[in-house]
Amino acid sequence: MTTAIYPGSFDPITLGHLNIIRRASTIFDKVVVVAMVNSAKTPMFTLDERVELIRRVVSRLPNVSVETTGMMLAEYAKQFEGPVIVKGLRAMSDFESEFQMALINKKINPDLETLFLTSSEKYTYISSSVVKEMARYGADLKEFVPYEIIADVEAKSHFWKVEGK
Repeated sequence: MTTAIYPGSFDPITLGHLNIIRRASTIFDKVVVVAMVNSAKTPMFTLDERVELIRRVVSRLPNVSVETTGMMLAEYAKQFEGPVIVKGLRAMSDFESEFQMALINKKINPDLETLFLTSSEKYTYISSSVVKEMARYGADLKEFVPYEIIADVEAKSHFWKVEGK
């Protein structure tokens, strides 16, 4: 069985992320979405909240599960037989940083491969950062995040406005 690992901060999960998850679920036997901490970002949602939101969004995809880890991705992947890291690419700038990470992961775990999936055209401009900024201004989020979590993002963005983050 081939397992794909789709890592990210998913703060929050977007329609672009969901597009990559759905496509990966048709290619691989199993997809594990791994919510991780990105030390370069200040999260809107806690790690537990992100896991819950992702689970809600992927609940209809039978071969997709959601986990979290504090381990380095290359080390985490060692628990799977023949794992493949799946990364979505929106632009060339994504490729540069993701290619570097793929090389580092391969150095740490020589059995680990990385597959890059280009974003579907209609999602190339969507990022979690853009979604958070739009939510702060009360923009309509239905074309950016899965409908199951729009209310959560709106509620959390209100808290962020009040807190001045």
